[in-house]
Amino acid sequence: MKKHLLRGLLAAAVCLAVLTPALAPSARAEEYTAEEREFIENSGPLKVGYVSARPPVSFEDGNGQLAGISRYIFDRVAKLSGLEFQYVPLPDGDVTYDYLTSEGFALVTSVEQNRENQQARGILVSDPYLASRKVVVGRQDLDFRLDSRLSVAITTGSQTIKKVLGDMYPNFTLVDYDSISDCLDAVKAGRADLMIQNQYVVEYWLSKPKYEGLKVVPVVGTDEELCFSAVVDFGTGVGAPQEDGELLISIINKAIGRISQEEISNYTIQGIMENQYRQTLADFVYRYRALIVVLAVSALVIIALGILLFNARVRSMEARADAKARGQFLSTMSHEIRTPLNGLMGLNYLMSQKTDDPEKISGYLRQSTATARYLLSLVDDLLDMSRIREHRTEILAEPTDMELLVTGAANLARGVLEDKGIEFVTDIAIGTPWVEADPVRVEQILMHLLDNAGKFTPEGGKVTLRVWQGTRDDGRVITAMEVTDNGRGMSEEFQKHVFDAFARELDTVSKGNEGTGLGLAISHELALAMGGELSVESHKGLGSRFLFVFPAPIAQPPEPQEPEPPKAPGRTRILVAEDNELNREIMHDLLENEGFDILMAMDGREAVELFRSSPVGDIGLILMDLLMPVMDGYEAARAIRELDRPDAATVRIIACTANTQESDRRRAFEAGMDDFIPKPVDVSDLLNKIGS
Repeated sequence: MKKHLLRGLLAAAVCLAVLTPALAPSARAEEYTAEEREFIENSGPLKVGYVSARPPVSFEDGNGQLAGISRYIFDRVAKLSGLEFQYVPLPDGDVTYDYLTSEGFALVTSVEQNRENQQARGILVSDPYLASRKVVVGRQDLDFRLDSRLSVAITTGSQTIKKVLGDMYPNFTLVDYDSISDCLDAVKAGRADLMIQNQYVVEYWLSKPKYEGLKVVPVVGTDEELCFSAVVDFGTGVGAPQEDGELLISIINKAIGRISQEEISNYTIQGIMENQYRQTLADFVYRYRALIVVLAVSALVIIALGILLFNARVRSMEARADAKARGQFLSTMSHEIRTPLNGLMGLNYLMSQKTDDPEKISGYLRQSTATARYLLSLVDDLLDMSRIREHRTEILAEPTDMELLVTGAANLARGVLEDKGIEFVTDIAIGTPWVEADPVRVEQILMHLLDNAGKFTPEGGKVTLRVWQGTRDDGRVITAMEVTDNGRGMSEEFQKHVFDAFARELDTVSKGNEGTGLGLAISHELALAMGGELSVESHKGLGSRFLFVFPAPIAQPPEPQEPEPPKAPGRTRILVAEDNELNREIMHDLLENEGFDILMAMDGREAVELFRSSPVGDIGLILMDLLMPVMDGYEAARAIRELDRPDAATVRIIACTANTQESDRRRAFEAGMDDFIPKPVDVSDLLNKIGS
């Protein structure tokens, strides 16, 4: 091993550790289109121009053939795409577009990516196939500062680096040289202060004793990403058509997308290891004194590279698993949203065609309402799942009458199940009705279980709800809720995934078993958040048994309270504060149809001014949106309560908002509001609360 081989290996280790994420191409591993497959079959050998004399990235071997890191990657792209490449070296110096078209080149490689600049010039480039750091090379005595007035040697034709350096370091003077060796010679002789080049290439050239006095100094703030560029016709009548270039780049991008990070890393290391500068006998003798140290350190570097490659492979596998899960989630989510939206659009069209048929219109309206309610349940379930996964779920602990909760849920489920022709049996034995629990979440889980049983039990089947209690050693009450059905049942394999989001067994899809596919996943997470457990037992074709168990402290029943009389009885004027024009129009017409006198405000400040200027007692109710421009609903409610007039403290203010989290409710009540109505508004609930 040699000192400069060590330096190359260290450079590779640094580049791989730092830049491996940057090598990930933007193109996904997609299938080729019919048009692309036809292009591949008919293209024949494609002439590919490459930059030579850039070992170990690209250069000519002893047979005059392309070699180096790029060759490994290009051959892999050709194999994956089915394209055939004919590699031809480009001349030194600035290569013109006329030269490329006249010589029949289809592609040029080692083009540095700068999409903004290239798009402005109409140049078609692929995703990057190789990335590395650009480094600064200077003499040992160079005092390098970014604000210095320095001359920089760069190879002719490096348009991208010229633009980047010109923007980042305006004090630099850029000097063109035909080749890398010319640049290094200029720096060595003092004709230029420094050179900027690809790190892999620099490490190769600095292995030569000729450049012993040069060093690598701090990295320039830019990386080099190498791409293919298609040679297309710019209106001259010479070169491939623009659309052929776009097809070719698309094919190459898909091939690049199939090359794993492990392969890129292996090609890079192989290129560095196989294409180090070959030392002469004199070079070896000169460096013999450091041989023992080099061998020891090289062994450590190789071990470090192995660890890095292993970690990179693990990260790549995890990233692919995450990407697959995200893709499945988005695909399912798209299906769940688009299906009911398709129904709504179809119903709207049918209603527009049947305006003279009230019976048909009435039926369509019932169907559209049911579809809208499904979409609302989907949104609610998604928000619940999002809050659970972000650990923002709020589990309350308040005195809860479990007997009242369970019987209420059972009565709701009974009507639905019996309408489907399903027998519903209950066995409720609650010895300690009052416990400290979250009634909303407990009821949510129980209703999900009953709803799930109803969906997968056929007509003539049976659903059973059993509830019982026990006591733990610490005095807490254990409440168990068991829902059993004799319906379709689940396979043993699917039971492992039944609590995953959107989980559905294949033979239950498209058989009328509508639902968001999130109910059981949410219930499972909520049960865990309450310190409880949700489990399942099922047999295919025989039915399923879900058991929800949770602990809770014993609670004292609250003292009975006399109901408060309404603050503003009667059909007084209603002030509606709503910034959305369509919502204002709907609310106005809805309330006007019920016989109310309406005032409309477009924001919170206007609502405050309308109330301030109204006669005392004229406005008996305010429906307040929470998120509005100029002044939001919270601030407007506080401002109204602080007004110096007798009805400011008694006027009813009801929040009417799409912000439905528990924290939004608390903020509304803290701001002085009396009640809360979530959007989309349930009209019957609204009319009930305003006293229609």
